[in-house]
Amino acid sequence: QVQLVESGGGLAQAGGSLRLSCAASGRTFSSRAMGWFRQAPGKEREFVAAISWSGGTTYYADSVKGRFTISRDNAKNTVYLQMNRLEPEDTAAYYCAVSLFVSASRASGQYDYWGQGTQVTVSS
Repeated sequence: QVQLVESGGGLAQAGGSLRLSCAASGRTFSSRAMGWFRQAPGKEREFVAAISWSGGTTYYADSVKGRFTISRDNAKNTVYLQMNRLEPEDTAAYYCAVSLFVSASRASGQYDYWGQGTQVTVSS
């Protein structure tokens, strides 16, 4: 099994920045893709970003492209989400996830393990 712990969430003003971290432990040797999803109150969980094992492939939701950057440090078993030029619409609980089988994916169903989430709140 893989355990994921997110950190770095908090309160930011519009136009500000936050960096989320997700540290994985357990059977991390079998992990492949890692991704970030978010869910705002009353809304469905949506894809944010994904990255392959090597970092050579990245995907971004159109709503965050150019503002958010996903990266990973396999030596630390950690994936990051650098969020710049934050907007109130970015307010949500952010979840990291790991896939054991696919290289990278936008689909939540392709992920096998999920963190508990970290709250990001952006004020206008």
